[in-house]
Amino acid sequence: MNAIFKRCSVRQFTDETVSIDDIERLMRAAMAAPSAGNQQPWEFYIARDETTRMALAATSPYAAPAKLASCVIAVCTRTEGLRFPRCTPLDMSAAVENILLEAANIGLGAVWLGIAPEPDRIAAVEVALGSPKGVEPFALVAVGHAANHPEPKGATRYDETRVHWI
Repeated sequence: MNAIFKRCSVRQFTDETVSIDDIERLMRAAMAAPSAGNQQPWEFYIARDETTRMALAATSPYAAPAKLASCVIAVCTRTEGLRFPRCTPLDMSAAVENILLEAANIGLGAVWLGIAPEPDRIAAVEVALGSPKGVEPFALVAVGHAANHPEPKGATRYDETRVHWI
């Protein structure tokens, strides 16, 4: 559980570029996520160029870390051909969490930037991505080499009063 407990939300990044190999590792981790009926509703758009990253950073009042990250992953949901469309947010959340955990595992910083279910944010990300057909933005994940290392909180969040033995 080391990656779980060392994962933290990193919002400040260095100028160092995230390698293609590391991005591929993040994508492999994302696609290893559980999925209802194995529908795997995800599509990923990797934004490395400054123009697209700046456009994505402007899609939400909380998306500013996208300006500094060397890579922003736009996590999108296919809108057609889904067996269990109501389970899609669960599938997508699992994929995003896997990205965050693998980023921590390989020494990168990352932060989940919420987009769905806010219609204005979804529309803004669609525009920033060039309005791809058949997908709907779910989240952004800013990824890079951490400029600072916030203290992980996962290991200290355990609260036995929230565990109910039956």
